[in-house]
Amino acid sequence: MAAKKKAPAKKAAAKKAAANKAPAKKAAAKKKAPAKKAPAKKTAAKKAPAKKVAAKKSAKQIPFVDYLVLGDRPYLRAQECKNCGARFFDRRNACASCFGTDFKNARVKSAGIVTSYSIVTVGPQPFVSAIVDCGGTSVRCTLVGVEPTPDHVSLGMKVKLTTYSMGKDAAGVEAIGFGFAPA
Repeated sequence: MAAKKKAPAKKAAAKKAAANKAPAKKAAAKKKAPAKKAPAKKTAAKKAPAKKVAAKKSAKQIPFVDYLVLGDRPYLRAQECKNCGARFFDRRNACASCFGTDFKNARVKSAGIVTSYSIVTVGPQPFVSAIVDCGGTSVRCTLVGVEPTPDHVSLGMKVKLTTYSMGKDAAGVEAIGFGFAPA
């Protein structure tokens, strides 16, 4: 007997589901119907011909890191703790120095001195990884435009911020990275 009672319940549920789907199909059909357009009015005045503008191809560029600000004079932007002045390049919920929670954007100086470096020879191309002091803000970076040898890199070396292309994607958008070059 229990099996017979379940069958009518299944049929009722199926009918209810079908009833719910029917209005949705009708609504979708109404949305797909093209709207009738009013006939265009004819006017006696003619439109002025469009001015020809030289096609200027503007390349879309995006910074490789969020804290690199592009423009005529690119610069780095840090998050500065309003309580103690500590600076960070990534988003923070709290300051690692004082546990403060209020931050403001701060422009980092674009010139500095090398305080630490390492010549990395792993991989196909040797390069110089460095820490640069930019007016009290430490920046981890790659030194560019310098031979990766101890004869060409030194502690206290003056450097300045520079940008370079890291490549383009299929849509032609160019990723821009930063480094520091000898000043």
